[in-house]
Amino acid sequence: MARSELVRRPGPYGPGRRSALTALTDDWLRELFRSAEGSGTDVCLLAVGGHGRSELAPGSDLDLVLVHRTDARRAARTAERIWYPIWDSKLRLDHSVRTVGEARRLASEDLKVVLGLLDARLVAGDPIVADTLKQAVFADWRAMAPKRLPALRELVEARRSHFGEMATLLEPDLKQSYGGLREATVLRAIAASWITDIPHTGWEESLEFLLDARFALQASTGRANDTLLLQEQDAVATALAIDSPDDLLRRVYLSARSIAYASDSTWHRVDRLTRRPSRFSFRPVHRTGVERVPLAEGVVVQAGEVVLAADARPDRDPTLVLRAAAAAAQAGLPLAPITVSRLAAESERLPQPWPRGAREAFISLLGAGAPMIGVWEALDQAGIIEGLIPGWDVVRSAPQRNAVHRFTVDRHLVEAVVQASALTRTVDRPDLLLVGALLHDIGKARGGNHSEIGADLAQELAPMMGFDPNEVAIIRALVLHHLLLVDTATRRDLDDPATVAFITERIDSAEVLDLLCALTEADALATGPAVWSEWRKRLIDDLVERCHGALAGRPVPTEPELTDEQQVALEQGGIWVLMEHRGDHYTVTVAAPDRMGLLGMVAGVLSLHRLQVRAARVVTVDGRAVQIWTVQPMYGEPPSVEQFSEDLRRAADGVIDVEARLRTRDAAYARTTPVMRPGARVEVLTDAAERSTVLEVRAHDESGLLHRIATAVAASGAAITGAKVATLGSDVVDVFFLVDRVGRPLSDDHAAAVKVTVRAALEMQVP
Repeated sequence: MARSELVRRPGPYGPGRRSALTALTDDWLRELFRSAEGSGTDVCLLAVGGHGRSELAPGSDLDLVLVHRTDARRAARTAERIWYPIWDSKLRLDHSVRTVGEARRLASEDLKVVLGLLDARLVAGDPIVADTLKQAVFADWRAMAPKRLPALRELVEARRSHFGEMATLLEPDLKQSYGGLREATVLRAIAASWITDIPHTGWEESLEFLLDARFALQASTGRANDTLLLQEQDAVATALAIDSPDDLLRRVYLSARSIAYASDSTWHRVDRLTRRPSRFSFRPVHRTGVERVPLAEGVVVQAGEVVLAADARPDRDPTLVLRAAAAAAQAGLPLAPITVSRLAAESERLPQPWPRGAREAFISLLGAGAPMIGVWEALDQAGIIEGLIPGWDVVRSAPQRNAVHRFTVDRHLVEAVVQASALTRTVDRPDLLLVGALLHDIGKARGGNHSEIGADLAQELAPMMGFDPNEVAIIRALVLHHLLLVDTATRRDLDDPATVAFITERIDSAEVLDLLCALTEADALATGPAVWSEWRKRLIDDLVERCHGALAGRPVPTEPELTDEQQVALEQGGIWVLMEHRGDHYTVTVAAPDRMGLLGMVAGVLSLHRLQVRAARVVTVDGRAVQIWTVQPMYGEPPSVEQFSEDLRRAADGVIDVEARLRTRDAAYARTTPVMRPGARVEVLTDAAERSTVLEVRAHDESGLLHRIATAVAASGAAITGAKVATLGSDVVDVFFLVDRVGRPLSDDHAAAVKVTVRAALEMQVP
C-alpha cells in the first residue's frame, strides 16, 4: 500500500494507523539501505525521536542517523544513496552521519540529541553497532542526569513560556504547548535517568489521544502542522468521530491536563532530588526511617510531599481528603500522587450537610492562594472534585470561545478563587467570597442564562456544604449578580439616582455589596488582563460607595452578650475550665479573674496544645472574664481538662513562659520557603461603641496569631473587655472591645498606638 493511500484510508486514527505508517516507511528505508550498503556490517540506520517511537504522522519528519565504525568515505557514500531518494520523494528529512563515539559525544553535549537517541530504534544494518551506541547513551545519561536535568527543566519552562499551556489555548500546538507531545518525550527521558519514577496517573492514554488528534489534523489538512487552528477543528472532530469542535477541545484539554499533571509531579521530585533540600526544616516526630512531620490530623510531610500518616483511614474519616488538601495548599506543598490515588480509592463519601470540619478545611483550601491550584488539579485528576461538587464535570475543561477568556470554565473558576483569596481582608465573610468565586460561573456549558442557572445550582450546593439559610442566600445572590456591578458601572449614568436604586433593589445589604465588589474584581482578574483596568475599578468603587450611602453604610459591631454557658461560668471561682466534645470540635470555657493580657495567655496555652481556634466569645463582667472557645486539635487528642487547667494556672503564676515556648516551637517548625499571603488589615473604630473602642483584625490564620494580637494589645496598655473571634477557613475576622487602664474607651492617640503595636506584631516574622 502506498503511503498516501494509508493516510487517506477511512477508519479510526489510532496506534494501529501510526504503526502501519511507520512499518511502511521502515520497509522502504530498508530497501534503500540494502541498495546502498548491502549486508551493512559495521553500519546501521537508526530512527530517532518520534520515528524511533513509531509515532509517525502524515507530516512527520524522517529523523534518521547513520551510525558506523568504518571508513568515513564509505559511510558518506551510503548516506547519499539513502538521503537523495528521500528528498526526491518530497518527505522532510532530518539526518546525520556519526561514528559511535561522535554520536555519544554529541549526546553528552546537546540535550536535543540525547532526547532523540534515547528513543533510537534500529531500522536496518548492524544490530551490534546500534546496541553499542544505545547502551553507551543510556549509561551516560544515567550518570550525568543529576547535572543535566536542571538544564532540561529550563528548556521545558522556556517552551512553556513561548507556546503556553495547551489546556488554556483555543488554538493549541499539540506538540510544543505544555502538556503536549513534547512532555511525553521529557517524561520518558526522566524515567530513563532512574532519578525518580513517573506517576502512573493515566497520562499514557492521554498521549494516545493527542497522537490521534495530530494524525487526523495532518491527514485532513495535508500539511505538516501541529497547531489545531480554529478553522480546522470541525474537520478534525469529524475525522475522530467526535460530535463537535467544543467536544474536541475538551478532549484535548483533558488530555493535556493529565500529561501536565504528571509532568509537574515528576519535576517536583526531580527538583528535590537533584537541586534543593526539603522545603521544610521541621523537627521530625520520629528519628527512625524517613522523616514524617505532622501537618494536620492524619496528614504529614514526607520528602517534600504531603502524604497520609501511617494510621490514617480514609474509609473511616470522610473529612480527611479535604483536611489533607487544605494542609498541602496552606503549606505550599504538593499532595503525593500515591496519596491522591489512595484518597480517591478509599475515601468515604462526605455526609450531607458537610461537618463543620469539612467545610472549614474546604474554605482553607480555597483561601490558600496560588498553591491551591496544584492541589486542586491533583484532586481533579483523580475525580475527587466531581465527588465533592456534583455537576463539576459539566464545566470541567469546558472551552470558552471568547477572546477575553484565557482559561476553560473550571480553570477560570479556580483562578477566580485565587484572585479572591487576595481580597479576603476587604470583606466581613471571606468564606462566602471564596465559595462565591468558585461557583460564580458554575452555570456555564449548560445552555441558557448562566447566572440564573448557576444561582439555582449554588442554592443546592451551599446547603450541602453546611452553610445555613442566610449564608446560602448570600452565596446565591453573589452567583446571580456577579456581573451586576461591572455591567451597571460601565453602561449607566452614575449620577442618575435610578442607577443606585437599580443596584439596591437587588442588593439590600452592605455586607453583600462588599462581597459582590470583591467578587467582581476577582472575576475580572481571572478572566484576562484586558478585562480589568483602573478605569473600571474607579467606576465600580464609585458605584459601590454611592450604594453604601443608600444602604446606610456598614453595620456597627456590637459587644457580645452573655450566653447561658457564660452566665454559669461567672458564678465559679478562681480559674475554672470546662471542656466539652461536640461532634468534630471541642468547646473550651474558661472563667478567671480579669487581668491585663488574660486573653493572650489563654490563647497561647491553647496554641501550645495544638488547639486551633475556630471561634471565641469573650465577656468581662464585674472584674471576671468568661471566654468560650471553639477549637479543633491540629492532630492527635486534645489535652485533658485537668492538664489544660494546670497549664493555665502555671502560666498565670509565671511558671510557664508561654511566649518563649511558642517561639521555640515555631522555630523548630519553621518553613524555609514562605508562602505569599495578603497582608493583615487592622482597623480601630473609636466611635463604634459607647463603652469601649473597637479593634478589628483581618489576617491569615497561623499558629499563635490570637496570642500575638492579644499580647500586643496588653503591651499597648489596653484591656480587652469583650471579643468576637471567627476563623473562616484560613482567614480570621476578629473584633475586640478595648478600654484603658481605668475602664474608659481609648483616646484617639491611645487607639492609634494600639493599631501600630498590633500591626507590628502581625508583620513580625515568625522564626
